[in-house]
Amino acid sequence: MIVSVPDIDRRPSRAAAWRRGLTLAALALSLGLAACASVEPPPAPASSEPAPAEARPAAAPVSPERKRLIDAFGGEFHAPATETYLNGVLGKLAQAPEASSQPYRVTLLDSPVVNAFALPSGDIFMTRGLLALADDTSEIAAVMAHEIAHVTARHAAQRAEFAKTAALFARVNERVLDRSQTPDEAEARSRLSIASFSREQEFEADQIGIKSVARAGYDPYGAARFLTALGEWSALSSSTAQRSADRPDMMATHPSTPERIAQAEAEARRLGPPGDGVTGRDAYLAAIDGLLFGDDPSQGVVRGTLFIHPKLGFAFEAPAGFTLENQSAALIGVGDGGAEALRLDSIPISDSTPVATAIASGWIDGVKTTDVETLQIGGLDAATATALGSQWSFRLGAVRLNGRLYRLIFAARSLSPAVDQRFRASLQSFHLINAHDSALAASETIRIVTAGSVDTADTMAARMAFLPEALDQFLILNGLERGAPLVAGQRYKVVAQ
Repeated sequence: MIVSVPDIDRRPSRAAAWRRGLTLAALALSLGLAACASVEPPPAPASSEPAPAEARPAAAPVSPERKRLIDAFGGEFHAPATETYLNGVLGKLAQAPEASSQPYRVTLLDSPVVNAFALPSGDIFMTRGLLALADDTSEIAAVMAHEIAHVTARHAAQRAEFAKTAALFARVNERVLDRSQTPDEAEARSRLSIASFSREQEFEADQIGIKSVARAGYDPYGAARFLTALGEWSALSSSTAQRSADRPDMMATHPSTPERIAQAEAEARRLGPPGDGVTGRDAYLAAIDGLLFGDDPSQGVVRGTLFIHPKLGFAFEAPAGFTLENQSAALIGVGDGGAEALRLDSIPISDSTPVATAIASGWIDGVKTTDVETLQIGGLDAATATALGSQWSFRLGAVRLNGRLYRLIFAARSLSPAVDQRFRASLQSFHLINAHDSALAASETIRIVTAGSVDTADTMAARMAFLPEALDQFLILNGLERGAPLVAGQRYKVVAQ
């Protein structure tokens, strides 16, 4: 049950190129993989439930559905002060006449993608990426109220008939594209896929939610502001390839229309003029100060074409021009407008199995592996080989590290000598993590700073120069228009390392 956003895209050509490239990469690199794999070993069991907060006096049992959804989005993210604040807001919303009598609670998810959804049990899930995007309490209240509205209006039940269609899509995905998943992953993705709501249901949830926000005393215009920021962020994320395919964002999982912002503003105007409700900006910013932003270093981070995994102790450089996407099952990369791609994952390997034997075992069904070479890469046992398919050609690489085999699969429409040389150079860049890598992989956090009399959006964005499109990110995170002056003494969000 996921909030949807208006279909705003200020960079359509770059976003379309990314989507097209990712599709080609998925076809090339998931086709016929012989074994399920992940970049890192399976995660530890989910941690215990957060302490009860104001909105929910007692913790609910951990249902299988709840656990699957948490696992699909990187696990729980614990920030006690933030959770306490959000549950206090949720408690006020839950008193609205539109809300059901059941208790509600917030669970934070350790994912940089922007998403929120709810279960009929009253569980409201929000990613830390969504918390970073919201700019005040009224905006985050609008997200919660929208989700509560989906639950109370029984929108999920109304869409139950689409479950069979979702199951059919899952079978096609597995059998035709051979994108195999564990049963838990498949079921979680299926449930998310049928959580997309119709245009009418979205409008209804918006309308109910905005009324609930106003009755709770918050600014009803926060919904429109958040939808605007969400559309801009989705467009920027698409253009810089930050969208995750295995942890879908709101734009990817929900139908959305531009009319939603206009309708949200119209609904707010019916309730009163701007300025009547509480925005709660300073209190909200204080609640998210220090929040982790972007990739979680424990799951590996992307820095341009460099992928660093501090926990597993390695790094490697993708070929120039590649865009990398760190997914839970693998690292995916796309280059040359979708004509080139890569995938990095890992599988267990016994000490007695030679790397050359493993690379020759047939990673891609129906494609013959040839020209196996044994080599050393950064002092580690490794091997490389080629494989030819009907439409794609592959340069394969394998590196043994700490009982796992890291598999690099490079794909190209045409594996010319020049392209193959670039692929081999990327494979050779695989190395044990060093001090420079560790510095680059430092955590990024949201920091709340007060603007001085000489500060501008450009000077604030300069603090975030390590991020792509730093000025755009600063403006969207703070709900600012390009060229708008900052207010001395006002607090703003920046991203710090």
